[in-house]
Amino acid sequence: MLNRMELSTRKRNIAFWVLQLLGWGFINSIATLIPQNISIEMTIFSVIVGIFIGVFSTSILRWYLKRNVHFDSFGGKEVLKIIVSTLVASAIFGLLNVFFGYIYIKFGPELTEAEMHMFEGYDKIMVQVLNSVFLVGAWTITYLVIKLLLKLNQNRIERLELNTTLKQAQLNTLKGQINPHFMFNSLNNIRGLMLEDVEKSREMLTKLSEIIRYSLTKNNINDIPVREELEVVDNYIDLSKIQFEDRLEFVKQVEEETLDLRIPPMIIQLLIENAAKHGISNLKNGGRILLAIFKRDKDLFIEVRNTGKLNISEDSTKLGLKNIEQRLKLLYADKASFKLEEISDEVVAEIKIPLA
Repeated sequence: MLNRMELSTRKRNIAFWVLQLLGWGFINSIATLIPQNISIEMTIFSVIVGIFIGVFSTSILRWYLKRNVHFDSFGGKEVLKIIVSTLVASAIFGLLNVFFGYIYIKFGPELTEAEMHMFEGYDKIMVQVLNSVFLVGAWTITYLVIKLLLKLNQNRIERLELNTTLKQAQLNTLKGQINPHFMFNSLNNIRGLMLEDVEKSREMLTKLSEIIRYSLTKNNINDIPVREELEVVDNYIDLSKIQFEDRLEFVKQVEEETLDLRIPPMIIQLLIENAAKHGISNLKNGGRILLAIFKRDKDLFIEVRNTGKLNISEDSTKLGLKNIEQRLKLLYADKASFKLEEISDEVVAEIKIPLA
């Protein structure tokens, strides 16, 4: 972060000096295009000295503004500082013009009649003063506008980075909510199985370890291929059948073309877990869980149907459902959707994920 800030400051300083030279060079070059019947020597002197005076006086002004004007707490005091410093810089600008004009008259080549006229008269001094205030004032306004735009852009970038960091932290927290609950249920089921079938218990422990490893390795990424998620689902179903035995029937209807499409990790497993916990476990004779994954136009649909009624107990935290909704919102904003409804003695959960 520090290196990036140093690089940004270095680039801004380079840009400032480039714009200074180009800006004052352009202004002084334009002035020489006005027919004034002055010599080449005077023209070259005016351009070089004009660039130097402009760069020198406004650089001093910039130095003061950077150190004494607080743009984060902008108020009347700051406005007064800007006005006074601009007038001081204008005075420096004007005095340097007079000084170098005197140097040219004293030590330069003989002046033409037009050049002598340029340095004569009270009205010319007033024009010089107004010219200094106008040029330095215009420079100050331009500098403040650029400063404001850079500040707004920096604030926008910081907000985006903060939102990205916040979203990632929220996603990691949401993913972490899945694992403890699932591990607790699975370990309890395996513990009960150990008294009946040790070999089967070992197999289930292996499947559980694969799920845990999967969850840990995918915790920092936001999407995976469907085929990887289905492997976790199969392991979850095998673990669930320890508890439900023949009461649980699981059917997959997955279109081949969807296997390599990317989805949020653990999201199908969470739907299946919700169907088993709130659906099949409440039925004496058990039931069926149907997983369908298909593509329609530019959207991917994940549908989980389970036998039963949509009747979530009042003491339920609805953690799984909230988890799904929050993850979809964080990842896809309003482009994704999640629905849960009861249709003909079945509970249907449907997720729609945009593919583009």
